[in-house]
Amino acid sequence: MLLEQLKVTQADAFTLYLKAHFYHWNIEGFSFPYLHEFLQNFYEDVFGSVDTIAELIRTLDSYAPGTLGRFKALTGIEEDETIPDAKTMISNINRENLKMLASLTQAYDMATKENEIGIANFLQDRIQAHEKHGWMLRSILK
Repeated sequence: MLLEQLKVTQADAFTLYLKAHFYHWNIEGFSFPYLHEFLQNFYEDVFGSVDTIAELIRTLDSYAPGTLGRFKALTGIEEDETIPDAKTMISNINRENLKMLASLTQAYDMATKENEIGIANFLQDRIQAHEKHGWMLRSILK
């Protein structure tokens, strides 16, 4: 059901945002200035989608999740309790970005099947944004 998948996608986006912001605060090493800025751009982009996803949930006449506990129950994005090295941080964000893409794609497929054109269009744009993030993350890791 699209509505339930949108709630998962919102939780995934918020959790990915939080993880990237956490890494942004704590990254160290030779590439610090570049990666600090890269992570900021990444988390700002991801965070920018959270409100719109919540509004799409509301357009389907449901309430959007909004607590850390509910997000944790819904998300497939893993929390990180430790401070890994910079390369591991980027590798982790790359892995989580793939999960985000899968969540968005699942929601997109459902929106298309349910003829929710506006929702599908938004999700398509987010898929494209996360594909670009993936390219950049893979390039950093080479």
